[in-house]
Amino acid sequence: MKTILITGATSGIGESTAELLAAQGNRIIICGRRADALLVLSTQLSTITEVVTLQFDVRNLLEVENAINSLPANWKKIDVLINNAGNAHGLEPLSEGKTENWDAMLDGNVKGLLYVSKMIIPMMKDLNNGHIINISSVAARQTYANGVVYCASKKAVDVISEGMRLELTEFGIRVTNIQPGAVETDFSLIRFKGDQERAATVYAGYEPLKANDVADAITYCISAPKHVTISDMTIYPSAQSEPRTIHKKI
Repeated sequence: MKTILITGATSGIGESTAELLAAQGNRIIICGRRADALLVLSTQLSTITEVVTLQFDVRNLLEVENAINSLPANWKKIDVLINNAGNAHGLEPLSEGKTENWDAMLDGNVKGLLYVSKMIIPMMKDLNNGHIINISSVAARQTYANGVVYCASKKAVDVISEGMRLELTEFGIRVTNIQPGAVETDFSLIRFKGDQERAATVYAGYEPLKANDVADAITYCISAPKHVTISDMTIYPSAQSEPRTIHKKI
């Protein structure tokens, strides 16, 4: 049984991962911004395992510090950190981009990951053990027009993951960077500010990945033998051949 902290746990990949890891008997710390969603998930998971909820926004350093410091002593031996929280906002050229969208992506996808990791890494170093899993994207592999800032934020996750591995391997801490392709979650709905019709077109004409597909990959990485590190994993739906090419049948 491991103690696992998951950011962005109330929807999509984070929620599916929490459900799967809880079913395997792990203790779960679910983190998110929405108290109502945390309560629903906590109620569900508490029927099968021990659960702690932390409500905070990864973009707010003070909230991150206060929330993680509030953990009971017996929950501060964290075996696995899953940096899943992140977002995409807007799909337009840089010249037409909204700076508030840029801030949201860079603060959530990059700074938020750093804030949470900075709090957890010292705990893992003290134990000389741990596993950090960062959720990047295939957008880090190939930049696409109108998504420059999002792609840059996910490229940063790749670089941070590599740097973590260089710094933390000697402390027995494994680092895994996962790059999902097209996953049908609320990702596009958030990107397009609730425009359901536009979001639906992203997944039309092919079978995209489901959140549970990525959750399954995460659990595989966690369950690998101690002497094995899955450093990087790219996951595409079968219809996607590279970041910008999806073969649709419409």
